[in-house]
Amino acid sequence: MLVLASASPRRQELLRNAGIRFEVQPAHIAEDPLTGEGAKDCAERLAREKALAVARQRPHDFVLGADTVVVVDGEILGKPSDATDAARMLRLLSGREHRVITGVCLVVSGQWSVASETTSVTMSEISEKEITDYISSGEPMDKAGAYGIQGIASRWIPRIEGDYSNVVGLPVALVWRMLRQAEIIGAHP
Repeated sequence: MLVLASASPRRQELLRNAGIRFEVQPAHIAEDPLTGEGAKDCAERLAREKALAVARQRPHDFVLGADTVVVVDGEILGKPSDATDAARMLRLLSGREHRVITGVCLVVSGQWSVASETTSVTMSEISEKEITDYISSGEPMDKAGAYGIQGIASRWIPRIEGDYSNVVGLPVALVWRMLRQAEIIGAHP
């Protein structure tokens, strides 16, 4: 059985939409970057830590862990700690291009493989009123970079380069390749 080590409803929806059967068992780990850690390394490390934490409890299952970060000017933006932090992140992203990186880790029989996907996202300028209204909607509070491309914030995203599902929170094509490579899923749905 494939176990998703995440409580994210977006990751669950992406897997369901791709026809991938799974169970959910969230991992509870600290999601802070280490001092001097690059964004890709951070996303991959956190995905690995999540997957391994759940795999220790479910050694006979296949475990999938993922972590998404947003990067602008070399700064890693995870989930905002509060409304003030969300506003700070949205101001940083407003009118600029940034990168979204999702690390993915698959644990099979105690062995793990890790990979990541990077997507460039362009965000239009957002007014202070729009930022305030968006934060009061509650949508940005549990999302890396304080926005969800699949929701209200879609109105400010005129362009992406790369995998859309990666920006939502799980690069489905990458996950599918990893599952096929590990022979967890065959060539047909």
